Amino acid sequence: MSRAIADSSSARFGFWAILGVLLAASVSDAQAAEYLTGIKWPEPKIVTPGEENRLPPADATVLFDGKDLSRWENGENWTVRDGIALAGKGYIVSKDKFGDCQVHVEWSAPTPPEGEGQGRGNSGLFLMGIYEIQILDSYVNKTYFDGQAGAIYKQTPPMVNATRPPGEWNTYDVFWTRPRFAEDGSLQSPAYITAVHNGVLILNHFELLGDTPYHRPPEYKQHDDQLPISLQDHGNPVAFRNIWVREIEPIVGKRTSAPYIRDGETGKKTFLKE
Repeated sequence: MSRAIADSSSARFGFWAILGVLLAASVSDAQAAEYLTGIKWPEPKIVTPGEENRLPPADATVLFDGKDLSRWENGENWTVRDGIALAGKGYIVSKDKFGDCQVHVEWSAPTPPEGEGQGRGNSGLFLMGIYEIQILDSYVNKTYFDGQAGAIYKQTPPMVNATRPPGEWNTYDVFWTRPRFAEDGSLQSPAYITAVHNGVLILNHFELLGDTPYHRPPEYKQHDDQLPISLQDHGNPVAFRNIWVREIEPIVGKRTSAPYIRDGETGKKTFLKE
């Protein structure tokens, strides 16, 4: 064996030996001391996901599965054909009411496309029937940016335009935090929305300024903690399928002590200031 090869092998052995010592020390340190929060957490419930990510998980409320619009007020004035709901006359409003929630909606703009700007494939998903995330054919179709697909209407454009061509299916996955109001009607905390369009993040914990009207600035007015969602009729035959909602309930733990460090060898607890 040449001197160079021997030196190289020795160097490699030395590296792995040192790494082994560092890892052993790390494991020893981890065994010697452990940080604990002092919070007793409930076990997260098990939720069976859909066979595909777009399909409803076991704890979802399915508002449209392709059969009928019986879970919607005014559903009889829209058309259901071949598993698809086509926008008809008037808004449809869910009979179920929701507060904080996850909403999944799939929609498709009419093909061939007709019109331009706001007149092409226009609809809207209204959280709590009040706060709109725009549905629009924004594939090679210019309009005002805070009114294009994925916009919180008249408040912010989406971060990017991820719209598919007319006739293809778009997916919205929306994560909604409702506004909170005090007993006197004043706003305690605003609404927030995160939205993913066709797998692309377009709104990231955006803070809403209030409702989303066309004719005036946004404002908050006290309302119930749970309200229906609605889909807009804007005169365009936008298609919908696979609509479901999950209520969001944060997991809540109970503090049983201040945070502390527990010695792995002696079991001694050193409490930390909160």
